[in-house]
Amino acid sequence: MAKNNVSDFLTKVKQGVRPNMFEVQLTFPTTIGLTSGDDDLLTLMCKSAALPASNIGVIEVPFRGRTVKIAGDRTFDNWSATFINDKEMQVRSRFEQWLAAVNEHKANKTSSADGVDPTKYTTAVQIKQLEKDNSEGGKTLRQYKLWYAFPTAVSAIDLAYDSNDQIEEFSVEFQYSYWTVGGDGDESDSTTNGGFALPSIVARQQVE
Repeated sequence: MAKNNVSDFLTKVKQGVRPNMFEVQLTFPTTIGLTSGDDDLLTLMCKSAALPASNIGVIEVPFRGRTVKIAGDRTFDNWSATFINDKEMQVRSRFEQWLAAVNEHKANKTSSADGVDPTKYTTAVQIKQLEKDNSEGGKTLRQYKLWYAFPTAVSAIDLAYDSNDQIEEFSVEFQYSYWTVGGDGDESDSTTNGGFALPSIVARQQVE
């Protein structure tokens, strides 16, 4: 018989998982002219993020007065993160340059020769849920990886004379193809992109 007292609950939940114990890592794609020196700064300046979501669609089939529901295709929600604006605005600048490399402001074209190649302007994003323990930085409880990610929106920063005792923040929205947990993915047949091993799109299509 299951026990439902406080002692049993505390034994199971222990300290729980804390939403403020996390780390976001990504490497800016250097193939489109971005420098990789700000990668560590980005990790430090990331104020908030989210563990990614996914959904499975539903196919509704009428049958003799009833609606039979069959599992459809999986989709992945957009992912966004909020960053503290560092003194030199380096992180925001890199994201703006990344967007410009994909599509310029003045003309509907890329500013980089590799800006038309998705394998060159995308990268992998890692979101780590950390444990609040006595290890340096916290032990990784679970790690998500967003494959072939790239930014699609950098938010505005509001300015005002009466905005006292604040540090500027901005959010970045990403699109990506799919996510995996831990070391999942076709690591054996992969190409390197953004500092991570990305599964080969061609290889995946042949297998599927």
